[in-house]
Formats: sequence, C-alpha cells, structure tokens
Amino acid sequence: MTRDSTFTDLPARRLVVTLPKLYDETVEEYETLVPEVDLHRFYQMASWPAAQELAEINAPQGFMRYHRSDLTALMAGSTSLWKATQYFMGNHVVAERVFHHDPSAMLHAPLPAVLYADPDGDTKFAVDQPSLLLAGHDNPEIAEVGREFDALLARLIVLLGGEAPPQLGEAAAER
Repeated sequence: MTRDSTFTDLPARRLVVTLPKLYDETVEEYETLVPEVDLHRFYQMASWPAAQELAEINAPQGFMRYHRSDLTALMAGSTSLWKATQYFMGNHVVAERVFHHDPSAMLHAPLPAVLYADPDGDTKFAVDQPSLLLAGHDNPEIAEVGREFDALLARLIVLLGGEAPPQLGEAAAER
C-alpha cells in the first residue's frame, strides 16, 4: 500500500524589530504582556465557550506564552555571548480555527519568537510573520487567522515600544 506524502513550499518573512528598552527590562515587560498560559485551568474547562472566556482573561493582549527558554543560560560556556530568550507564543483559542481545517498548520501556532541583545546592546524582537506562513496552506480561513495574528503581533510590538513593521499590513496602521 502506497501512502501519499505532500510537500509544500511556504513563503516566510523574518521580522526583527529594535525595541527601545534594555534587554532585561524588555524581557520583563514582554512576559507581563504575554503571560504564561494557565494550562491547568484550561484543562479544567467544561466547554469550549468556557475556554474562550478564559483565553480572554489569560491573554489580555491576545497572546499567551507556551514555552520559555533562557538561551543565554543554555549556551553558557560556549563562545556565543548573546543575551537571548526564546518563546513560543500564541493563542490556542484563535489557533483552533487553523487546527479545525488542517492540523499541520499548527506548525506555525504557537509562534516561535526570540528577544535578544545585539552586539551594540540594542534589544531586538525576532519573529516570522504569521500571515505568510499560514497563507501557504491555501485555505482562506487559515489565512484569515494569519492576518489576525499579524494584527496581534503589531499591537504587541507597539506595546513594547517598537514600531510595527509595515509588512504586518493594516495591523501596523491601527496603532
């Protein structure tokens, strides 16, 4: 029996935004704006509408943190001297609309993001643009979620004191 495999080339755009505050201050602010997901409470929800209500509480700016990795500590002892923290951020209630159509699209939800200090001491926020990745799944409902994540990302960047890249489309103009 032959199993079908598919291969899809997806467009990608890495956004690297300079933020105005020092790295440690930015990490603290980011983690306030993007709180850790309360998985225990989500697991206790009796219905999807209850989970949706909890997501609005748990993610007041639209995103939750699903993972945090202190890359500086992880790379201790190496010759790499970056100060950096990696995150997986998203909103599984929003991403359910992706999952509903194509579970493989969940490769892009939650979104990987990195905060780091560059050699000049400037704080950078790096993330791949969600709308491009999700548009590659050739489904208008999935593409719409990508644009929604773009808007949330633009808002987060502005809240962190940065300038939302124009590539985030109309979301950047709404600030």
